[in-house]
Amino acid sequence: MRILIVEDDDRVAGALEAFLARSGYATIRAADGAAALELLGADTEVVLLDLGLPDVDGIDLCRRIRGRSEVPIVIVTARNQVAERIKGLRAGADDFVVKPYDVHELLARIEAVTRRSRPIRPETDARVLLHGGGLQIDLVARQLSVDGVPIDLTRKEFDIIAVLARYPGVAVPKERLIREVWNTDWRGFGHSLEVHVGAIRKKSGARGLIETVRGVGYRLAGS
Repeated sequence: MRILIVEDDDRVAGALEAFLARSGYATIRAADGAAALELLGADTEVVLLDLGLPDVDGIDLCRRIRGRSEVPIVIVTARNQVAERIKGLRAGADDFVVKPYDVHELLARIEAVTRRSRPIRPETDARVLLHGGGLQIDLVARQLSVDGVPIDLTRKEFDIIAVLARYPGVAVPKERLIREVWNTDWRGFGHSLEVHVGAIRKKSGARGLIETVRGVGYRLAGS
């Protein structure tokens, strides 16, 4: 996911970029409205928009972005008045977060607006097929097959495979796997994640099915 951060404070922007990078997201930063409009592209999946910009009011910029794109917009600002929230949402924002905020809550809101923005495509979303290495993942039947042979996985084991399959070719951070599979940010689940990955490898008979990316997390082989 590519996130456009529109924030004129270098310290705030730097900390947010670092956190999102650790969470597996690619970011690009604009320090003013003009740069934001220039950097907004078809590959932008979320805009995090501060309202206090040096060249334009953030509400006006929100309207201009919405006039160009249906990209999800999350306003992130120190303005906490109800009137400002109403103006932001009416200008086209999908969510409104007041500073100071908890970064994990912000991340959850980013994930929520992106889920709502994705079109429902039953044929493609219901089934993920990975041909490399003879893998097939059926999200409806919740079945993993290797070279046509079904592999009997527990619910958590399949959930791990399903998350990895949603990010083809990407090293998914352990933190994101824990958050999506166990619905928590507690890092104490790190050992449990390793045990489940080991079980998947053993059951499938393919040590290279899930690749370990040192210092990051895991990647599904052949994706």
